[in-house]
Amino acid sequence: MEQKADHWYKLKLTVLFSLLLCTVLNCCEGDILLLLDSSGSIANYEFSHLLDFAASLLHPFSLGRGHVRVGLLLVGSNPHLEFGLDVHDNQESLQTAMQRVRQLKGDTNTEAALSVAQQLLTETQVKVPKILLWLTDGVQPGDVDKPMLELKARGVYVLVASTVHGNYQVLQRVVTPPMESHLYSVDIDDIAIITEELRKAIIERLRVVNLTSHSAVLQWRPVLSADSGYYELWYKPKSRTGPEIRRTLTGDSSMAELKNLQPEMTYTAFLRPEFNQELLNTLTVTFTTFPGKNIHGPAVVSLSDAGPHQIRVSWGPLQPARVRRYTVEYGAIPSGRVRTVTLPRQKNSTLLTGLEPNTQYLVTVSALHADGKERAMSVRTCTLQEFGGSPPPS
Repeated sequence: MEQKADHWYKLKLTVLFSLLLCTVLNCCEGDILLLLDSSGSIANYEFSHLLDFAASLLHPFSLGRGHVRVGLLLVGSNPHLEFGLDVHDNQESLQTAMQRVRQLKGDTNTEAALSVAQQLLTETQVKVPKILLWLTDGVQPGDVDKPMLELKARGVYVLVASTVHGNYQVLQRVVTPPMESHLYSVDIDDIAIITEELRKAIIERLRVVNLTSHSAVLQWRPVLSADSGYYELWYKPKSRTGPEIRRTLTGDSSMAELKNLQPEMTYTAFLRPEFNQELLNTLTVTFTTFPGKNIHGPAVVSLSDAGPHQIRVSWGPLQPARVRRYTVEYGAIPSGRVRTVTLPRQKNSTLLTGLEPNTQYLVTVSALHADGKERAMSVRTCTLQEFGGSPPPS
C-alpha cells in the first residue's frame, strides 16, 4: 500500500507540475500579499508550518521595486500588517522577518483583513500582477465572498493554500480561475509538495497548456485590460530560418492558439504587453510539437454527473487504433486510498462510484499506446455535499 501511495504522489507531481522550468531569481515582477491565518482557530503547529512554507515559497525571488514586492498580513480579531510591500528588498531581510512572526490568536476576522488587503494591493496604478495568497486552515473563513469578489474585480489574483479541513466549497468560490493551479488543499505535514507548483502559478510567464503535432495553446497571466493596451505575439522555428508569424491581441486576452505548425519542430514564442507606448516585460517560451505519427492522449479529460458518491469521467480523443487500454486512477486528496479501473480501448468514459461526499479527488486517466508508452492527464474535482447531511464547517 505504501508503494502504491508513493506511486500516486509521483504521478500527481509528474502530471501537475509544469514541464517549463526556469530560473526564478529575475524572472518576474509583481506584488504578492500573504494573507496568513493567525487566529486561535489554527493550531500552533499548523501556523508554524504555514509560515515556514511561505518563507520557502518566496525564497528564490528577487525582491523590491522592479522585481517582486512581498507583504504579510495576519488574520486575527483585528488584522495586523506584519510588514508592507516596500519593506524588504532582499531575501536576508525577508527571511529574518518571517522567523520573527508570532501568532496573534483571537477570532478569525478575515473580512477585516481583506479590507486592509484591498487598500494595500490597489493603492497604486502601476501595471504589475497583484496576487493575494491566502494561507489558511479554511475552517471558519467567514463571509469572504463579497470582499474577494471586489478584489478580483480590481485585477487582483486570489490564490489559496488550505489544509484538508477547510471549507472547500467557499475556497472554490473565491479563488481566481483556473482552480487547478490556484487552489490547493493539502495535509499540513505534506504542504511542501505543493511549493514548486504554487510558485509556478505565481510567476508571470508564458506557458504551453496544450500541445499537438500541429498546434500549441499558449496561456499567460494578463497584465492589461481591453481598453488599456494590447499584446504583440510572434513565433518562429528555433533551429532554422523560417517565417516569423506575428499577431496583435486585445488587452483582455490571456490565451492564444498557434495553428499550422510542423510536427516534431521546436518553436520559440514571444509575448510583449504594450501599455500607452510603454514596453513591459517580454515573455518567451520554447516548445517542441509532437511527432506527426503519434497522437499523444488523452488530450482532454472532463467530468459530469457529479453527486455525493459518484462522478463520471470522460476523455478524448478516442484512438482505438493506437491505444491498447485506458486506466483510471482516483483517490481522495491528499492521502486517500487509490482505486484503479482498467477499460478497453473502445471506451471513453466511466462512472466512478463509492466516493465520499464533499471530498476533493484527484482523477488520472492513462492511455497505454501500442508503442508501449503511457500518456496521462489528471484533473481535480470535488463531490457534492450529501443532501440532508450536515453542512461543512463555516
